[in-house]
Amino acid sequence: MRWDNLGNLGESPSALFGTDVVSRTIDTPEFRGITFHEVRARSIVNRVPGASRMPFEWTVNPYRGCSHACVYCFARKTHSYLDLDTGQGFDSQIVVKVNAPELLRRELAGQRWRGDHIAMGTNVDCYQRAEGRYQLMPGIITALRDYANPFSILTKGTLILRDLALLQQAAEVTDAGISVSVGFLDRELWRTVEPGTPAPERRLDVVRTLTAHGIPCGVLMAPVIPFLGDAPEQLRATVRAIAEAGAKSVTPLVLHLRPGAREWFLAWLEHHHPYLVHRYRTMYGDGAYAPTWYQRRITRQVHQFAAEFGIGPARTGAARKIPSTEAVPGPTGAPGEDEPRSPAGPTQLTLI
Repeated sequence: MRWDNLGNLGESPSALFGTDVVSRTIDTPEFRGITFHEVRARSIVNRVPGASRMPFEWTVNPYRGCSHACVYCFARKTHSYLDLDTGQGFDSQIVVKVNAPELLRRELAGQRWRGDHIAMGTNVDCYQRAEGRYQLMPGIITALRDYANPFSILTKGTLILRDLALLQQAAEVTDAGISVSVGFLDRELWRTVEPGTPAPERRLDVVRTLTAHGIPCGVLMAPVIPFLGDAPEQLRATVRAIAEAGAKSVTPLVLHLRPGAREWFLAWLEHHHPYLVHRYRTMYGDGAYAPTWYQRRITRQVHQFAAEFGIGPARTGAARKIPSTEAVPGPTGAPGEDEPRSPAGPTQLTLI
């Protein structure tokens, strides 16, 4: 395994990890089959590659690999940089930056740090199951709170509710945003395409709970999966549930298939929905994105349903403070650091 390549794409050589790696396989029900590779990072605040065109410049990612096991996750390619499998290996071989909280505190205190917005959950989910064991996020949020540094979090994990009090404290001193990812309600689709995640209704319970405690959040409706989750009645039901959960915004994102994720998703499709393989190959061709006309159709329909139920799409701009009406959505995963948006403009994800 090339531990000398553990730095994220876009990091400088000085940000690479050391070679003192501890690997643990935990044989308990919640972690069965998962191996944790504990590393000490040399840097934790990562610059987004210049070509990304993301509206934020810095990210913090305490984990690599993700037990959520979403078959479409476009962070899968990053595991190949470590000589790890991008399929099952991505789901079960989790790299843990065990010194993330202390390292973040040190970097925030540095004279060169200017207090820029930091996005989390844009690579893999920082509230995946590993967080229940390693508990890195409380220290990370505490450091951001103590330095009044603006931040945003995107998650599918219900574990974020553990840190409710810290999020409320951070909101008193800095700009922040929370967004939950819910692309569809179909339970059979969820069980096969997102097998390691909490059920969609549980994620909506997170939205409901955060809102009830004065922390409004948006929903990233992602991914909208062609031919399986894109019928108008499916979109309408999902938007309605999002509105009923109290979300302040909804932003749709159509499935995209980058190298690494593309192969794994098409293998899943061949097993579960073989009649759709040809349609997908035709729709996506050799590229990562669905056609612009299709993306715009989905976006238009979701926005129409959002207006019907009294919520709207996230607006472009700076990260908002948690007590405001907007939150910060982001992609569900990323190659290296963060995924460039498609030139399709409003049909792709807008981060605020």
